[in-house]
Amino acid sequence: MPIVDLHTHSTASDGQYTPSELAAKAKETGIELMALTDHDTFSGTQEAIAAGERLGLRVLRGVELSAKEYRNLHILGYGFSDGPSPLDALCEKMRAGRDERKYRILDFLRGQGVPLDLREVEEMAGGDVIGRPHFAQAMVRRGYVQSNREAFDRYLDTDDFQKIERFRPAARDCVEAIKSAGGKVSFAHPYQVKLDDGLLEALVRDLKSWGLDAIECYYPKHTPEQQAFYLSLAEKYGLHPTGGSDFHGEKVKPDVKLARVELDVSWLI
Repeated sequence: MPIVDLHTHSTASDGQYTPSELAAKAKETGIELMALTDHDTFSGTQEAIAAGERLGLRVLRGVELSAKEYRNLHILGYGFSDGPSPLDALCEKMRAGRDERKYRILDFLRGQGVPLDLREVEEMAGGDVIGRPHFAQAMVRRGYVQSNREAFDRYLDTDDFQKIERFRPAARDCVEAIKSAGGKVSFAHPYQVKLDDGLLEALVRDLKSWGLDAIECYYPKHTPEQQAFYLSLAEKYGLHPTGGSDFHGEKVKPDVKLARVELDVSWLI
């Protein structure tokens, strides 16, 4: 079975490395198939695919969408077409929502005694999508916090911050948009949704009814017990197990390295 990492991020969203740099790092790590799954955009995939072709690395077009039902309910899409589609339109709407939210995040942080300059945050982003990690990096640079993790714990992942809403589609809309573009769908890092086993299984059942193909069973922060449960759900509902690192780069997530997961991906490619 090939060595894969099906969950990575580049500067097209909130990652540290350009798509080309990320492909090179994956190749150096011994990965044979990498999926670039930036948040709400697949603008970096062509660059990553081209870099992969030069390096002898297969790169799969991907995306990670945030659904509205639960905090951190994320849907991964793979292998869809790169052209006008309902998925393309949905990503554009989500990108616009993120773009509008950046001003409200600045206002929120200013109210917390943490003023930032938007140009500084945009410099950190360097791509189409401005996300929380870019604000965290700017806060570290200014000396407000010592690390990205501290920025999230104190400001960017609090209950008060969650009141700063942005457009998030329903999970069903995420799944159906990916399927309409000819893609496959995986439920990302299930533990992050923080549901008990019964409610999580009910969510998986709903997602399956809308077209879910897989569950991200292999993930660095899953406990052995969680992994076993997700594998049992995959078997019960006829879903494929997927896996990946959620790699963003050392400056963004210092404790997360690229993964080397052996998986049967014949259904995916």
